[in-house]
Amino acid sequence: MSDMQPSPATTPLSGSVLVLIQFDVCEELLLDRLQQTISARTVQLPSIKHSVPAYVRYQRPPVVEPLEVLILDSGERLEGEIKYYDYGVVSVVYQLPFSGDWDSLVQLASRWVWDVDFATHVEPVVRQKLQRAASSMVKPYARWLSEDYFIFHVREVAGAPTADQLVRENVLRIAQIVRGDRLNLSTGECAEVLNSQISYYTSDVAVIGWNAAFLYDSSVGAETAIQLLEYANSQLLEFRHYDELLSGILDGVYASLEKRKGMFSRWRLARSATSLHTVLLDVAELTERADNAIKFLSDMFAARLYKLAAARVGVHDYKDLVERKLKTADDLYNFMVEQFNQSRAFFLEATVVLILLIELFYLFKGRPL
Repeated sequence: MSDMQPSPATTPLSGSVLVLIQFDVCEELLLDRLQQTISARTVQLPSIKHSVPAYVRYQRPPVVEPLEVLILDSGERLEGEIKYYDYGVVSVVYQLPFSGDWDSLVQLASRWVWDVDFATHVEPVVRQKLQRAASSMVKPYARWLSEDYFIFHVREVAGAPTADQLVRENVLRIAQIVRGDRLNLSTGECAEVLNSQISYYTSDVAVIGWNAAFLYDSSVGAETAIQLLEYANSQLLEFRHYDELLSGILDGVYASLEKRKGMFSRWRLARSATSLHTVLLDVAELTERADNAIKFLSDMFAARLYKLAAARVGVHDYKDLVERKLKTADDLYNFMVEQFNQSRAFFLEATVVLILLIELFYLFKGRPL
């Protein structure tokens, strides 16, 4: 356990602390129209790590504009910006420069993660911004889902240790920061946290958790990791929305099927099946657009970083839920169509029999027995 002992708590650190607050506000944001109503610019991911052309690109780059300084109850002043994604997610990023030691960063992480309700501070700002851009919102939602995420970016450490040295000597405190916990974590929990680390050079490391991440990197090197974490959380938000949407649709279909008993009630299934199929196509199109918002052309490190981030924040779990519910909905659609076809076949057969009986009746009506 000697390598589990933290380095001296007074080791000087510097960097910044970021909080991402995201809202799913509508089905789609028309970015071209949005730019006509606000003072904003488009954003692209920078080249990741090595000096080659950028290989990570947005299919539709988000639109970004600066925000006024946010002052917390503690007196901390946070600078921020707001990003608008074409698939209906609005992302707010606030950051605070940090200079102190390990213990002060652990305390700050715990306070921000558990004690500060950033969504309450930020949602009114987002609503005010969107009031100006209502015409760019396609099918706005009455209720917004939200996600928040914290990034603790350490840029400089006294002695300039390598990433391996930093992690080895500060396992406990890094785990506390990622978990937002003031108490000492167990050896097993620390190991679990460190299972989600990734490095490119010997001088950088990212440790990614479900609610927060720790980065040790230069400002330029950390920029892409921050944007990929932001993107992963926006994906989580989208799949949460689709999960809720499909749950409501399936509940409605089951209730409708329970009420419709009998042969002729199956005729009404045609309209329900058509409506369900339309929703399935819409959801499939929306999920594909959100899933393909970022293209990893040939940067394998970026792809691995995003895959790790997506797995840790829960994107894959919700995506699997959505895909299973889409499969269930598709099975229900096929069942409803089959029931309707059976009813139609029965009706046609009955009609043929009835016509035959009528013809026989008139054929023998005038003949004496």
